[in-house]
Amino acid sequence: MLETLSTWPAVWQALAATTFTWGLTAIGAGAVFFFKDVSPKALDASLGFTAGVMIAASFWSLLNPAIALSEEMGMVKWVPPLIGFLAGAFSMRLVDYLLPHVHLFGQVEEAEGVTTRWRKTTLLVLAITLHNIPEGLAIGVAFGAVAAGFDSASFPAAVALAIGIGIQNCPEGTAVSVPLRREGLSRLKAWWYGQLSATVEPVAAVIGALAVMTMRPILPYALAFAAGAMIFVVVEEVIPESQRGGNSDLATLGAMVGFAVMMTLDVALG
Repeated sequence: MLETLSTWPAVWQALAATTFTWGLTAIGAGAVFFFKDVSPKALDASLGFTAGVMIAASFWSLLNPAIALSEEMGMVKWVPPLIGFLAGAFSMRLVDYLLPHVHLFGQVEEAEGVTTRWRKTTLLVLAITLHNIPEGLAIGVAFGAVAAGFDSASFPAAVALAIGIGIQNCPEGTAVSVPLRREGLSRLKAWWYGQLSATVEPVAAVIGALAVMTMRPILPYALAFAAGAMIFVVVEEVIPESQRGGNSDLATLGAMVGFAVMMTLDVALG
């Protein structure tokens, strides 16, 4: 299967990889069909795991290759990663400031972004959609880097990134659909909106792959941009949400495990 995938154009590779990550989100969201509720400890641990995967992916799969590519392309090796990283973070801050959303365990009164009368369910889905944009972008840029033909970018590393993000998307899907079910949605609607939040990943992946394939000089900036966007989401949303339920030690252990899993995947496959 992977051998066949390796022969596809980069855009199709990115699309296939993010279809996989979306599928695991849908599977995770399907927990609402089997369980009335999920333990707060399990939710906090899964959010911690998500944070760990995203932090590890930001360095091993994005920033480290950005540094190597900068040097390979004859640039000052720390400048493109620094500019791209900060640009990614500030871009997410701008979207966070403008897009109406509420975090997983927040109340409508805690909604961020422009003022709106949208229902809490809509605001919850928008929050997770915001979260998934940099994940899809990261996968697209990774596969685009391989197609660009740089020595420091490899197909197995891009696959490892997709696998890591997919693994953390599964419990994340549960963490979205369960609060929606608590808000009074039917099981089917809770699942539908839970999986819907990840459909933005294929779109972001295709955009990322196309961008770096058509404008090769931006590649190290794009890799670092995706890393900055992911770190912003982790620090602004994922870690605080994992810690507010009173299970901070469990959430922290989940983050350590998530980091270790993503690091192992990248080093072993990349």
